[in-house]
Amino acid sequence: MDSDPPFHETYKTLFAENESWTTKVSPNIDRHTTVEEGELPLVDLSRLALDDEAEKESCKEEIARAAKEWGFFQVINHGISRDILDKMREEQVKVFKQPFYNKCREDKFMNFSAGSYRWGTPTATSLRQLSWSEAFHIPMTDISSFGSLNTTFSSSSVEQFATNVASLAQKLTEILAEKSGHNSTFFQENSLLSTCYLRLNRYPPCPVPLFGLMPHTDSDFLTVLHQDQIGGLQLVKDGKWIAVKPNPEALFINIGDIFQAWSNDCYKSVQHCVVTNPTKERFSAAYFLCPSNETVIESCIKPSVYRRFSFKEYRQQVQEDVQNYGYKVGLPRFLA
Repeated sequence: MDSDPPFHETYKTLFAENESWTTKVSPNIDRHTTVEEGELPLVDLSRLALDDEAEKESCKEEIARAAKEWGFFQVINHGISRDILDKMREEQVKVFKQPFYNKCREDKFMNFSAGSYRWGTPTATSLRQLSWSEAFHIPMTDISSFGSLNTTFSSSSVEQFATNVASLAQKLTEILAEKSGHNSTFFQENSLLSTCYLRLNRYPPCPVPLFGLMPHTDSDFLTVLHQDQIGGLQLVKDGKWIAVKPNPEALFINIGDIFQAWSNDCYKSVQHCVVTNPTKERFSAAYFLCPSNETVIESCIKPSVYRRFSFKEYRQQVQEDVQNYGYKVGLPRFLA
């Protein structure tokens, strides 16, 4: 049985409406007007372990500056070994190479919570809104049970990866909170295993230039991304789309909406997307540091750009907007 989701069959009406599908050209799908290739700020985290306090402080300043000016940056010497990253990728590939039928039965086949497996865009009304990708959304509470019903998979590699990136996310948020004059323990106190999750992504080859993942901002505190060398990640900087060059030694970090609101716009949650490759599949794994639903987001810096709101309220508003309009409105809904 084919492992790929049935994109063509499920979205045949959308393809039929786009006459250029048969010619493998999509002039009606405006992914971006102009895209420039660029490299994100690169921070060497090994400097945080030095005895030189000035060097430590300089590293922290670089992290904060990148979060303010870009909202995205990359880190090397992050403490996660190449062996862990490679083994994690091997397990991820095994999961996605399973027959589509098995992936749809994730609660039976891999002991994930029902609804973990997602693909395409159920709400899409045009090819512009279709994400050509599949993913597993795995709460951190489910990580230890990964593969427990099938000996094909190893839970230890995935669990090691998840534990390490979670620790890295906490370290970075504490530094960013400290540099913006906020309480550096806020994230540890308000993030739960049940609300943080790992998202395993696969972007199958696509013969026309569709989005692998639609332009969006993340709704969390902070995201840690491990991607392969295929490329495809793009983000907005100074009103222009930038194609991010892959770096085999780096993990990619980006600020989420909730962190932007909590920092009173000190740090930026920027729009980003993934574009498809016509001949190669792409894999990535992202860890999302999220608050509990009851966490109240309020900046200690006054006047505040945003009104007080809970993470639950934010998520509900996002879901409502996507249902009603086909896209996420996000933080503008919560302006003071």
